[in-house]
Amino acid sequence: MRIRHADEADLPDLRRLDTELFPALAYPHFVLRQLLELHPDGLFVLEDDASLHGYILSATTEDSTEAWILSLGVSEKLRGRGQGRRLMQQALRNLRDAEVQQVLLTVEPANAAAIALYMSLGFTLQGHLKDYFGMGHDRLLLGRRL
Repeated sequence: MRIRHADEADLPDLRRLDTELFPALAYPHFVLRQLLELHPDGLFVLEDDASLHGYILSATTEDSTEAWILSLGVSEKLRGRGQGRRLMQQALRNLRDAEVQQVLLTVEPANAAAIALYMSLGFTLQGHLKDYFGMGHDRLLLGRRL
């Protein structure tokens, strides 16, 4: 499995993967295109010779002191094999190199595997966001310094 920056040719496969991973919250194609244009250094894909199996998307604030992990996803067949950790480590290295000082993300409170991964990478609980994605869709806010 290789990790590399995404490019425009990845958008159809990225959309397919995002829809598989997050059916109710998947980014529309045009949003993925805009995110790639706005944050080309923040979108990494995980691939083998056949297709994409994961991705991570980060975005920095205008002054580049803070960044958000907007999405992290790994195909179901590769979960639990360290690929999400590899993607997060790549994104964190990239953000550190860009002199970002703090990284934030949100996670579904019931997603114990993701929370454990983030905590093992130094993220701590910053708060609870009620109805973040609409009524009854709470999120935990996690953050860490770089």
